[in-house]
Amino acid sequence: MSDGFASLSLSANLLEVVNELGYVTPTRIQVESIPVLLAGNDLVGQSKTGSGKTAAFALPILHQLDIDNRSLQALIICPTRELSAQVAREIRILGRKHPGLRVSELCGGQPVKPQVSALERGVHIVVGTPGRLLDHVSRDTIHTDAIRTVVLDEADRMLDMGFGADVEKLLRAVPKSRQTVLFSATFPPGIEAISKRYQRDAIRITIAEEESEGEGISQLKLQAEGNDKVLALFSVLHKYPHNSAIVFCNFKKTVVELLRELNRAGVSADRLDGDLDQYHRDQVLARFRNHSVNVLIATDVAGRGLDVEELDLVINYEFPQQPETYLHRIGRTGRAGRQGLAISFVSKRDNSRLESIEELTGVPIKTLPWAQSDYPDFDKLAKAIACEAPMVTILISGGRKDKVRAGDILGALTGDAGQLKGADIGKIEIRDRLSYVAVTRSKGKRAAESLNAGRIKGKRFRASLVS
Repeated sequence: MSDGFASLSLSANLLEVVNELGYVTPTRIQVESIPVLLAGNDLVGQSKTGSGKTAAFALPILHQLDIDNRSLQALIICPTRELSAQVAREIRILGRKHPGLRVSELCGGQPVKPQVSALERGVHIVVGTPGRLLDHVSRDTIHTDAIRTVVLDEADRMLDMGFGADVEKLLRAVPKSRQTVLFSATFPPGIEAISKRYQRDAIRITIAEEESEGEGISQLKLQAEGNDKVLALFSVLHKYPHNSAIVFCNFKKTVVELLRELNRAGVSADRLDGDLDQYHRDQVLARFRNHSVNVLIATDVAGRGLDVEELDLVINYEFPQQPETYLHRIGRTGRAGRQGLAISFVSKRDNSRLESIEELTGVPIKTLPWAQSDYPDFDKLAKAIACEAPMVTILISGGRKDKVRAGDILGALTGDAGQLKGADIGKIEIRDRLSYVAVTRSKGKRAAESLNAGRIKGKRFRASLVS
């Protein structure tokens, strides 16, 4: 541990990337998993969300990758499109010193034809959701014969979502000689059954809750029911200043209603639920990550796989049905050693579920005193929480496959045409055919105009403000 990542026998280029990213000390799940995976063993890794598990399996895969052989060598199965995108993005970042690395995302809700074209050109690593992966297997567009490693990421969530049969079909479709890796926050009987059927002498690694980063989360509960809940939400947003907050709901109808109330109050908010197509999900998440949106109202489609830096506050507006869901929700905050805050709105009928959660975590959830009489003037409170996000997002019609890089966009904005200062430019995300860049709100219109008038790497791309 004193040598950090250097003690884990990773290749020089991976250690260089890790160093550039500022990773100093590996997490417990990384320390215990990486040597096991490098040795070729099957693994069941159990750790809470936010513990660094993506790097725990991505680094060994990249270390052992035959980059000169453009055939599918690693298959990573995820429960949601959001998690697939996050995992693929992290693999690309960690593998940026692997010249020619090809990583493809194969998820439902996206056109099949571009996915088939990418597979025909050859890929090293595929990340995707069970249904779409199985579809490609049935089309014979995925060739499994060279697969060395299969990873089931958030395996318990996949079973919860009813993907168990599809996952087993995928495992039967890949070579038996593969390495099989399961990562899961919990270890229900279904996961144990899959492990027995499809793994060989799997090594089990469990990182206890007190050793995970979840200990950096302060948990509070607030008694609020019916019409009082909107007022309670406004008061919490006012009382606890935040740069980014997620408000979780159980139902899409509640998401829509809350978004209307918050937008009416002048709060910079957007929604993430199952009614959004992939294009608009990507836009919402990009805007939330780059601080063009302050509050995200979401169903549990965002409960896993949503990676947001410096997320200050999670609110359970509707209390989750399962203790595991509660843990996944609050695990969005308090990451990377930062302090996080989770506040849950509860009613009397939630008492038994509260007890289950406290028993599971061993941590009592403190009560936050609140009464409607504390905020008798709804309109004044609404005005108090009104705020604009500090940034706006520009969508550019060029991405990774157009050879556009973050440095190219930065150069176009700070050069003679854009004349923006570096401090006016925020997070840049590069996708296959699109890019998102955050700029200071007051400079957004001018920045979009300069990008439309100028060129990026000698080419013209459309640029538009996203709202």
